Amino acid sequence: MTFLYQILNGIQIGAIYALVALGYSMVYGIVKLINFAHGDIIMLGSYAVWYFMTRLNMPWWLATIATIIFCSIVGIIIEKLAYKPLRNSARISLLITAIGVSLFLQNTVQLIFTANPKMFVTFIPSGGFSIGNRSISYTTLITIAISAAIMVALTLLVSKTKIGKAMRAVSEDNRTAQLMGINVDNTISFTFALGSGLAAVAAVLYVCSYSQIAPTMGSMLGLKAFVAAVLGGIGSIPGAMLGGLLIGVAESLTKGYISSQLADAVLFGILIIVLLVKPTGFFGRGDREKV
Repeated sequence: MTFLYQILNGIQIGAIYALVALGYSMVYGIVKLINFAHGDIIMLGSYAVWYFMTRLNMPWWLATIATIIFCSIVGIIIEKLAYKPLRNSARISLLITAIGVSLFLQNTVQLIFTANPKMFVTFIPSGGFSIGNRSISYTTLITIAISAAIMVALTLLVSKTKIGKAMRAVSEDNRTAQLMGINVDNTISFTFALGSGLAAVAAVLYVCSYSQIAPTMGSMLGLKAFVAAVLGGIGSIPGAMLGGLLIGVAESLTKGYISSQLADAVLFGILIIVLLVKPTGFFGRGDREKV
């Protein structure tokens, strides 16, 4: 039963990693950018839902919707102001800019709310289902269910809708997509908004499980999600899902059976092994360049 309990805990946090990794993968698939500021969108979402519920006294459902809208708008603003002017620049310029945006968001939030952590009181009912001598909380079950539903909806959006087809076309060749009448700028902005909206959902689910909010909370969470995206294959939506779940389970099992202090070391060790053995990840595709 202990093993099953650890697996379920791993799937819970892995589902959150998967939602964040989806944002990494979609943005990379469209503009070939590793958006290291993406983890800080989760931090913004955490502060936003806390502010809407505690300071503005919004009900949880309205605060969640407002948080998703807020993070989506922030994602579009970041893309328009920070990344769009550098779209045709060297990759290193975009990477440095992403790190700069990450530091800007962290310090701005710290300036507004101070560096002291905030406590978030979950709106999900306490209790859960008992399995043997263990109890599976409602938070765990709801997190897994919502993440699974979002992943299915995102897969359908990308494969079946007009905007999804535009995203795939821009991902393959944005110049050809533009010649075919696709508005590349709007498609890229939509991708950033969608990825940031997913980060907002991940933020709400995360603070319902781990009640403490801090300006630097997005850094490690974002890095772990990045490991998940690389493991599954950066740019691949199914890969991001699988990578997130695998990283979550690996972290839970390490904490449960080895040492909680070694959990992060194991995760980044997995990243090193993947980069050495299969750099493209499980579902990634290697880029071929004709010379």
